[in-house]
Amino acid sequence: MGRTIVLIILTLWAIVAVIPLYWLFSTSFVSQESILRFPPSLYPNPPTMDNFVRLMQASPIWRWMLNSTVVAIVVTTSVVLFDSMAGYAFAKKRFPGREPLFWVIISMMIIPGQVTLVPIFVIMSRVNLIDTLPAVILPAMADVFGVFLMRQFIKTIPSELEDAARIDGAGAFTIYARIIVPLAAPALAVLAIFTFIGSWNNFLWPLIALNDPLKLTLPVGITTIQQENTVDYGLQMAGAALAALPMMILFFSLQRYFIKGLTIGGVKG
Repeated sequence: MGRTIVLIILTLWAIVAVIPLYWLFSTSFVSQESILRFPPSLYPNPPTMDNFVRLMQASPIWRWMLNSTVVAIVVTTSVVLFDSMAGYAFAKKRFPGREPLFWVIISMMIIPGQVTLVPIFVIMSRVNLIDTLPAVILPAMADVFGVFLMRQFIKTIPSELEDAARIDGAGAFTIYARIIVPLAAPALAVLAIFTFIGSWNNFLWPLIALNDPLKLTLPVGITTIQQENTVDYGLQMAGAALAALPMMILFFSLQRYFIKGLTIGGVKG
């Protein structure tokens, strides 16, 4: 009986969580008149693709999506590479000041990201990168949380595997590439998911750093969509649906690694 009650509560909670996403996709398939109708319809009646057609005609949506894809892929690749290397060094290497340096890096997690916007903007301005995609990419190429996650996970990998590899003549990079990376795949998948989603949905810094309409990322570009100086909710919902779809595909594609990484980290501490 207790298990049944818990499942019912979780099911209701999941339904409540899914309602905004359902409403997003449902609204993207109805006309502007139907969106403003009261009471609103619970499903598209009749469904139409007009919002998506008008979206592609009224905005460079594919260019925005390409910009977001490039930024997210480059940032995710660099974060996974640099954070896993740093995590490996802090977890397995011995060097003077290792622990103090690690805690100094971790202490940066308490600094709100908004505090760093002004200095980052000044730096990007001095190197003439404002209004370019590198201005969005460079400040995000490493992440403190990723260093902490990889360090904690790599510490659970037996050091005997490294010792055996060293006996066979393997160097530090070979050990990292052939032993650490394969064994840390679940944690790398978790880090990649979090980083890609965070980079794809990043709004505030691209809004500040980018001005050219053709260089905007998808979240920022969607907010600029309007028709005749009025907010067109149909266009914005269609753009938001296109922005959400890649994230859903990514999550369901890597869901197994995501859950495995979280459970392994919880069991092994």
